Amino acid sequence: MFLEITNNNKPRRGWVEVVCGSMFSGKTEELIRRLNRAKIAKQKVEIFKPAIDTRYDDVEVVSHNANSIQSTPVESAEQILLLVNDVSVVGIDEAQFFDNRLVSVCNQLADRGIRVIVAGLDIDFKGAPFGPIPNLLATAEYVTKVHAICMHCGNLAHYSHRTIQGEDLVVLGETDIYEPLCRSCFNAITKSN
Repeated sequence: MFLEITNNNKPRRGWVEVVCGSMFSGKTEELIRRLNRAKIAKQKVEIFKPAIDTRYDDVEVVSHNANSIQSTPVESAEQILLLVNDVSVVGIDEAQFFDNRLVSVCNQLADRGIRVIVAGLDIDFKGAPFGPIPNLLATAEYVTKVHAICMHCGNLAHYSHRTIQGEDLVVLGETDIYEPLCRSCFNAITKSN
């Protein structure tokens, strides 16, 4: 593993953190919190998001609670490697929209001594593993699973149920299209369809 030597001659070690869960569970909120804490610690931070995510803003990463942080939209995970310059921390939001090359990109950044914080959905609207997140979970040093509240029964929600018809894997939306559900409520609804 590559260790970067910092100004005080201590090696800077990199790692990967993943924050995952259903929609409305606070993934982006937690990502923003961690990145802001890094900024308070005077660490150099870069934030990226997929260019297709324009729900709240074209450039900023914005949580459902309207907290935001400046980011750089990218078309592919490889672009992140080209844009990262002299930083201690890299944040990546909506990671499920990238392909599996994101895993390699995150590991390359960590090998360069960078702390990488990734947020994304771990399962899609059908309840299947989503994009690169499962592979990131397997290779990350730290994993945080967050939960929303089931809109039907009030238990912890793990699923992002799509309330409109369609088979497209990626459909950008909010509460107008998705609702968080627990396992029991998700199974009851999907079995009845």
